[in-house]
Amino acid sequence: MDMDNMLGGGGGGGAIGQFPLEQWFYEMPACTRYWTTATIITSVLVQCHVITPFQLFYSFRAVFVKNQYWRLITTFLYFGPLSLDLLFHVFFLQRYSRLLEESSGRSPAQFSWLLVYATTLLLALSPMLSIPFLGSALSSSLVYIWSRRNPETRLSFLGLLVFTAPYLPWVLMAFSLVLHGTVPKDEICGVIVGHIWYFFSDVYPSLHGGQRPLDAPRFWRNLFERPPADTGAAPINNEIAAAAAPEVR
Repeated sequence: MDMDNMLGGGGGGGAIGQFPLEQWFYEMPACTRYWTTATIITSVLVQCHVITPFQLFYSFRAVFVKNQYWRLITTFLYFGPLSLDLLFHVFFLQRYSRLLEESSGRSPAQFSWLLVYATTLLLALSPMLSIPFLGSALSSSLVYIWSRRNPETRLSFLGLLVFTAPYLPWVLMAFSLVLHGTVPKDEICGVIVGHIWYFFSDVYPSLHGGQRPLDAPRFWRNLFERPPADTGAAPINNEIAAAAAPEVR
């Protein structure tokens, strides 16, 4: 079965001179491409015993007492060893992260701010819920936001179950429960984080005069959005221009 069709996704024709995998990689927007690549590389390094999962998980004490700050990032990159389960995670990660990033506009400022918001809140919740790896929770947040913004989209899961997009997070939770035999609290946590973003970005503004409290602040947008290029033309003195203009009779 075509992986991209598993949830009703369609595929276009490949670009001339590119392999399908190469085209798939370069068509991804920047944030999604970097995250997907880092996820695959991390799993390969663990599989080759270059690093271990014990060096990657998030621990408040390890980060803020032992100064192992890389764990703030690596906790979102490790989804497990090379396996079919990892393949599913990478598929959902790149698909719905890509759809959200593409819908956020040409500038990556808004989508990257969404990632900052979600990762920060998940890191704050992790010690209370004992969730050492937060990649699935972050991916679940993005899936939830996309599903709520596309309520009419129809999906099919494994070609057996047809449903509309808002049910997607719950279908994935049920699948995870069947596959692993445990309640996926990381995905539940991700849905909560995603719902907070969705509410304040899509519901709250219509109730409060267009206010969007979770939008990227100006300083963050300035990091990604360049000011208009200077053409080099000197400003025109209006008085000189008026004096040089021919008199109209």
